[in-house]
Amino acid sequence: MADSSSKGPTLFSPYKMGRFNLSHRIVLAPLTRCRAHNEIPQPAMVKYYSQRSTPGGLLISEGTSPSDTSAGYPRVPGIYTDEQVEAWKKVVDAVHAKGSIFFCQLWHVGRASHQVYQPGGASPISSTNNPISNGWKVPMPDGSQETNYPQPRRLETHEIPQIVEQYRRAALNAVLAGFDGIEIHAAHGFLIDQFLKDGINDRTDEYGGSLANRCKFLIQIVQAVVEAIGADRVAVRISPAIDFHDATDSDPIGLGLAVIGRLNELQYNVGSKLAYLHVTQPRFATQINVGRAEFDQDRESQFMRTLREAYQGTFMASGGFTRELGMETVASGDADLVSFGRNFISNPDLVLRFKLNAPLNKYIRETFYTDDPVVGYTDYPFLERECVKEDELSPF
Repeated sequence: MADSSSKGPTLFSPYKMGRFNLSHRIVLAPLTRCRAHNEIPQPAMVKYYSQRSTPGGLLISEGTSPSDTSAGYPRVPGIYTDEQVEAWKKVVDAVHAKGSIFFCQLWHVGRASHQVYQPGGASPISSTNNPISNGWKVPMPDGSQETNYPQPRRLETHEIPQIVEQYRRAALNAVLAGFDGIEIHAAHGFLIDQFLKDGINDRTDEYGGSLANRCKFLIQIVQAVVEAIGADRVAVRISPAIDFHDATDSDPIGLGLAVIGRLNELQYNVGSKLAYLHVTQPRFATQINVGRAEFDQDRESQFMRTLREAYQGTFMASGGFTRELGMETVASGDADLVSFGRNFISNPDLVLRFKLNAPLNKYIRETFYTDDPVVGYTDYPFLERECVKEDELSPF
C-alpha cells in the first residue's frame, strides 16, 4: 500500500495513550443515535458498538446523561441509575470482547433542551436565563422539531457544586459499568460551553466575566472526576471556535488556550496526564450547514496547530475528516488521533476500509436519529469477504 512508505506516523500506526495501547489512530467519535428507550441502553446498541470495534481501537460512546436534567434529545442513554449501569455493562462487554477501548462521553445539554425532557416539566438549566435564538430547532420525542427553545433557568451559585457532583457520580458509574474512561463534553454549545463562551455567559458571580471565572466550572468538574477515577481515565472535549447553539466567543483562540493552560496545570498538580484532549475543528460548523464560522483552511490549520502545540498530552482532532485529511493531520503531527463520525455510522468496518482505501458506504442522514433498532443503525454492509484477501482481514 502507498501509505506504508510514509515517513511519519499514519492512521494505522500504533499509539500509546497513557495506560492504553492503541493499534491505530482512527477513533469512533461520540454520535447521538437516539436508540436508548427510556434512557436505558438497548440490545441493538450492543450490536452497533460491537460492529465498530477493532483490536486496540478506541471508541467514544454517544453523549450520555449524568443526571435526569441532562437530556435534550429523545432516547438518549443515561448513566445515573443502577438499571442504566447494568444495561451499559452488556454494551461494554461486547466492545471489550472485540479488544477495543471504550470511553463514555458525559453530556449535559443545559439550555439546549425543552421542558418535555425535564423532571416535572421544569425549565432547562444554564449559565444564563437567555434562550437560544430563534432559528435553532428543538428535536422532540415524536420526531417533530419545535421552532423555539424555551427560556432556561440560570443556575444559582450554590447549585453548581451539585452539578459537579453529578458528573463525579456518573464517572464512577461509568467505571462500574466497565468503561475504560470518560470524556467530558464541554463543546458545541451545551452546558459547560455555556459557561465557557462569553457570547452566552452573562454571569456576575465567580463563574462569569473573566476567562478564569468562565473556565472554573469545567475545571471543577475535571478535578472532581480525576479525583474519583484517575486522570488517565479522563478526557475533555472542547470547541472554542464553534458557534453551534449560539455558542460564540469574542476570542476563540484565547479561550482555547485558557482552557488548555488550566488543564496543563491540573495535570502537573496531580502528576498524571489526562487521557486526551478532543478538539472540534472550526470547519465542523460549515460541514453541518449551521453556524457562522468564517475560518479558511490556512487559519483553521493555524488555529488547531496553536492549540495542539500548547496542550501537554494526547491531542485528538475531529470535524469533517476524510481518510486523506486524517492521514495528513497525523503525519504532520497536528494530531495524535482523529475521530470520525458520519462515515463510521455508515461503515462499521471503517478502519479496514481506510486501510484498503476501499469505497465507503454512503450515510443516510434521514435515519441518523430514528428509533429503529436496525435500519440506519446496524444494517450498513461490511466489505464482502471475497473482495478482501485473507491477509488483509485484520485492520492493521
